[in-house]
Amino acid sequence: MNQYGFAETQWEAAKEEGKAVLSGYAKRQQMLPYSEFVKYIHSIEFAPHDPRLFHLLGEISTEENATGRGMLSALVVHKRGDLQPGPGFFELAQQLGHDTRDILKFWIEEVKRVFVPGIDEEGTSTK
Repeated sequence: MNQYGFAETQWEAAKEEGKAVLSGYAKRQQMLPYSEFVKYIHSIEFAPHDPRLFHLLGEISTEENATGRGMLSALVVHKRGDLQPGPGFFELAQQLGHDTRDILKFWIEEVKRVFVPGIDEEGTSTK
């Protein structure tokens, strides 16, 4: 099967790489720009503004949200300007049933939700 022009095995490997990267950032309670995120994906080569990247992030967030861990792609943000996720993040959030009437409030709450509690910024347990 073909996923956005990539073999399904490549696509799934890229999603696993993305989840691992974002989980690490969540543990360290850090954000990362799209341009940095793509550097961690080795199964597929993406440009920071590649529409397929947004589908990958959307699938990651949909899957993680379904487990109750939140929309993990909340941590991927613009490098300049508003320093927030792109509009597709908020559109997906609405599709997933989240209240996005106040997008800034929703985003902040979602970031807090995906940050792993009990880990400080150095990655050391605080418990």
